[in-house]
Amino acid sequence: MSTIDYSAPFRRYPIGIQSFEKLRSEGYVYIDKTEQMYRLIRIGNPYFLSRPRRFGKSLMLSTLEAYFQGKKELFEGLFIETVEKEWKTYPVLHLDLNSEKYETVEDLQKILEEQLVAWEQEYDSHSATDSYSMRFMNVIESAYKKTGLRAVILIDEYDKPLLRSMHNEELQTSFRNLLTAFYTVLKSADKWIQFIFITGVTKFAQVGIFSNLNQLVDISLDHRFSDLCGLTLQEIETYCSPELDTLAASNNISRQEAITRLTRMYDGYHFSYRNMVDMFNPFSVLNTLTSGVYESYWFASGTPTFLTEVLKKTDFDLRKLDGIQVPAASLTNDRASVNNPVPMIYQSGYLTIKAYDEEFRTYTLGYPNEEVKYGFLNFVTPFYACVGAEDAPFYIGQFVSELRNGNVEAFLTRLRAFFADFPYELNDKTERHYQVVFYLVFKLMGQFTETEVRSARGRADAVVKTKDYIYVFEFKLDGTAQMALQQIEDKGYLIPYTADERQLIKVGVNFDRNERNLGEWLMVEN
Repeated sequence: MSTIDYSAPFRRYPIGIQSFEKLRSEGYVYIDKTEQMYRLIRIGNPYFLSRPRRFGKSLMLSTLEAYFQGKKELFEGLFIETVEKEWKTYPVLHLDLNSEKYETVEDLQKILEEQLVAWEQEYDSHSATDSYSMRFMNVIESAYKKTGLRAVILIDEYDKPLLRSMHNEELQTSFRNLLTAFYTVLKSADKWIQFIFITGVTKFAQVGIFSNLNQLVDISLDHRFSDLCGLTLQEIETYCSPELDTLAASNNISRQEAITRLTRMYDGYHFSYRNMVDMFNPFSVLNTLTSGVYESYWFASGTPTFLTEVLKKTDFDLRKLDGIQVPAASLTNDRASVNNPVPMIYQSGYLTIKAYDEEFRTYTLGYPNEEVKYGFLNFVTPFYACVGAEDAPFYIGQFVSELRNGNVEAFLTRLRAFFADFPYELNDKTERHYQVVFYLVFKLMGQFTETEVRSARGRADAVVKTKDYIYVFEFKLDGTAQMALQQIEDKGYLIPYTADERQLIKVGVNFDRNERNLGEWLMVEN
């Protein structure tokens, strides 16, 4: 029998809703961001904003569209209603590039053609040329002449075609040339334009619009607008209070514990080095509040194809990602490259700013939260180990169970499966490749146990702490298991744990170059 009380107040969260008009007219909960948007509007610059997927960029543009279309009734009870005295109806040209797969040039041409035809009909625009850029220019001028007001230009996910073609340089060049010509019109048509806002996931030096459309103000790292997309803790507690109580009750924890778990799972994004306002992933938070279950909603919703392609080809040492230091300019000015995937990984939302060194102008980057950290590590594991993406979590669970039970033999035997039939010769490059596999295994175990992976000289390769055991691991390439054990002893790797009451176990493992797998191993209980 159902236990749901259908007479109780019911609130709907706008998960996947990108239309502000639909959200407001159908009674979805709206977390008011119109104060931040109004500041943008009043300043009046042409803007560019980079944010990860599912962070509310499309809803923000839809909100701006409704404002500039003068739909005052949709803003009842919101901040902007209290300050706006004039509600004008501007001509709004809203181009959304998010829906197509962009496998051919014709896919992009179709989107532009359909949009231009619609605008031309609405604003009685006529062109003597088939050129997309000239037709766009004529539409902007015609919109101004027909309405008497300058046009508002909103472009959502400007870079979608470019990101979809990362693996195909010829196709990407075609996309880039077409889009650069199209977007550059915005500079020439400035006298007929009231407001410009362009969003995307990435900003890179080789994307032509940022050299040709140099009046764009990039607010991606502007502290004044760091909370424009995403949610702050204050906003969650203010607008989602009933659901926080329900979330706590459904998980048999206190309200504060529910918030702490939300924070650990979904918080930690920083979109400016000033003030470092903590931002929650809105997609994961709203899903959790709706379902009452903590899951990896954002990560499970799909990893961008372009990032998959880059990670398949990169030779970058992924062990360096968490805590890597990069020049500030590299996050926006570097070329997208398989040899330097860090800017792309950052802009995609898998890394965030952890600290900023003003003297040397360098950022320290790291994973923003547990959802991203463990989701990302699980995602990249199949690129390095002979397991499928669906098998990796199973292996990790088994690894943890075996060490909890003190079964080191089973743990190491299972670890061998990660290297079975590995297709490469073990040279300098693939030696690091195997080291990354060890890193991934032990890092992923950190979801369930206290796990340390070596980050400095003078420490064992890995230390795993369970309820009853502390394991100290040392791996040797073409040495012996005994040599590995002796290093644990000689270097004093056990010393930090000797006061602990848990059983200490030293594990020495040899990695066999010829077998390309784990060789012998020895373990000693202290």
